[in-house]
Amino acid sequence: MPELPEVETIARALRPELVGRTILGADLRWARTLAMPSPRKFKEQIEGQVIQEVGRRAKFLNIRLEAYNLLIHLRMSGDLLLKGGKIRPEKHDRLILSLSPAGRGGPRQLVFTDPRKFGRVWLTDDLDNVLGALGPEPLGDEFTAGWLYANLRQRQRQLKPLLLDQTFIAGLGNIYTDEILHRAKLHPLRLSDSLTKAQASGLHKAIRLVLTQGIRRNGASIDWVYRGGEFQNDFRVYGREGQPCPVCGTIIRRLVVGQRGTHVCPHCQPFKRVP
Repeated sequence: MPELPEVETIARALRPELVGRTILGADLRWARTLAMPSPRKFKEQIEGQVIQEVGRRAKFLNIRLEAYNLLIHLRMSGDLLLKGGKIRPEKHDRLILSLSPAGRGGPRQLVFTDPRKFGRVWLTDDLDNVLGALGPEPLGDEFTAGWLYANLRQRQRQLKPLLLDQTFIAGLGNIYTDEILHRAKLHPLRLSDSLTKAQASGLHKAIRLVLTQGIRRNGASIDWVYRGGEFQNDFRVYGREGQPCPVCGTIIRRLVVGQRGTHVCPHCQPFKRVP
C-alpha cells in the first residue's frame, strides 16, 4: 500500500500543481531515503531543474525534470504533501523540495513524509537503471489477453504470488490482487499454467476492470497513510473475513498465500488441491 490506483491518483492530483515549477532547493533530512545518487550529487543535480511532467510507472511516481527523472516509491507509509510558503519540518519528513511560484500559485514545498522509513527516492537520467526489470503496465497496450495467456502458460506458479511479482505485471499489490481473483473466479493457489484461454481472458478483463474502478474511486483508504479514496467501499473480499460474499452469500475466508493475508470466497473461487 499504496498500489497502482493510489499512486495514479496522487500523480493526477500533483500534476497541475507541479508542472512548470522550478526546484529551488532540496533538504534531505534522512540520507537513506535517497537510493541514488549521493546526497551531494542529488542536491547539485536537482536544484534549478524545471518540472516537465508528473506520471507513474507501476507503483513509482515519476516526476520528469529537464535532465533527470525523480522517482519516488512510497512503500508502506510514504506520502507526498504539497504545502504553501515556508514550513517547519515535522518529525517524519524525509525530503523537502522548495518550489518556485507558478501561474497564480505562490511558492510551494513538496514534502516526502515517511514514518516507517521504507520509502525511497531516485534521481536518474536513465530510467532503466531503476525500472528496467518491471513487467508491462496492466492498463497499457502491451498487456493483452493473448500476452497474459502465453506468459501464464510459460510459468508454473501460484496465481497470487505471480500477479504480485512486479517483473511479471507491474503495479499490482495485495489488495487489488484479492479483488481481481475474486472477479475472475480464480483461487489464489491455482497454478498459472493450468488456466484455459477463456480463464486467462477473464483474468485479463478482471485486472483492467478492478484497476480502472480503483482509479475512478481515487484508490482505497484503509489505514492512516493514504487518504481520500473510496474504493474500500466496493471491496468484495479484501478485509471481509467472516462476512458474506456479495455475489453468492458464502462466508469469506482468510488464508495465507506467499506470506500474504489473502481473502477468498470458497464458492466463487473453488480450488481442488492436486496431490
